[in-house]
Amino acid sequence: MNKMFYRGPSLLALHADYATRSRIDEASPVTSSSTVIVEAPASRVWAVIADPRGWARWAPGHEILELGEVEPGAPFTWRLGRTKIRSTFAVVAPERELTWTGVVFGYRAVDQHLLEPLADGRTKVTIRESLSGPFASVLYGPAKLRAGHDAYLAALKAEVAR
Repeated sequence: MNKMFYRGPSLLALHADYATRSRIDEASPVTSSSTVIVEAPASRVWAVIADPRGWARWAPGHEILELGEVEPGAPFTWRLGRTKIRSTFAVVAPERELTWTGVVFGYRAVDQHLLEPLADGRTKVTIRESLSGPFASVLYGPAKLRAGHDAYLAALKAEVAR
């Protein structure tokens, strides 16, 4: 399969068959996974990531435009830099997972935050994402996606430490 032209599953299938089942689309031309260890319990990390209205305070370039409840199936609209993204929460499992699907310029993504409490009171936070659509790897490659995740995780770690 030529990943240059890979469109991936429909948004409905991506949401129902991947995101709600804690999966990203591994066949996507653009995938990334980044991890950080945060010096705080999962409850504290969760309080920060599960408050999208607060993202703009600590996450570079993140701004919530429309948000109702943070619950599975709830839509929200946000901006990353100048890019407007329409998303829908898929998994909202307190202190464990926050996952959503999103659409930007016709590209479809699964964005997953996994929290793993460690025995010493710290928390391992992993972000996994898949992005699919024609020429996705040319327009927004894995290295750029990973750099964004790494910056986000560094900001998250600093916010939780405050």
